[in-house]
Amino acid sequence: MNIQNLIVYKFTSIYHILEELSLDLNFKITFVESQSSLNDQVKNLNNYLIIADKRYSNIGNQLVLDDIPINIFNLVEKINIEFLKLQFNSQSEIRVNDYTIDLNSREILKGNTKLKLTEKEINIITYLSKSSKPVSINELQKNVWSYQLDIETHTVETHIYRLRKKFLNAFNDNGFIISKKNGYQIK
Repeated sequence: MNIQNLIVYKFTSIYHILEELSLDLNFKITFVESQSSLNDQVKNLNNYLIIADKRYSNIGNQLVLDDIPINIFNLVEKINIEFLKLQFNSQSEIRVNDYTIDLNSREILKGNTKLKLTEKEINIITYLSKSSKPVSINELQKNVWSYQLDIETHTVETHIYRLRKKFLNAFNDNGFIISKKNGYQIK
């Protein structure tokens, strides 16, 4: 299981309270007092939340606790909810080369450009990106559309054509999905 890291930033009173309760909590608690030590702490962590008594504009994954006093059970509940939100958001993003797919909004991003995709287009891209070799039309029909292999259809080719056209128009990228003699591939 992925360890949840709670970093208390410049908030000693909450740190001491949480440290006393640490045996009953399901996260690792660390205290940091400077921006540089905070940067050192988070650079190798995937699953972390920073709790502070005020908002710091240059810090992400932040829970601001400015409504004190707070019931300790409510505090632990808030922390757990924030960890769940972070987990949900991290699972909703997929990296494919220079692109980021946001599964929640069904968009693909590169730089400042966003492109809306259909669910089927996302399924095609994710399936192709997971394969190290070209994927045949029959394999895409079977695994993305759940078609039987003996059905004659041009659904895959049509979707790939439209997807390539979208990428060319939005990102000026005509090499995102390439054709090989035995199928399609994302390199």
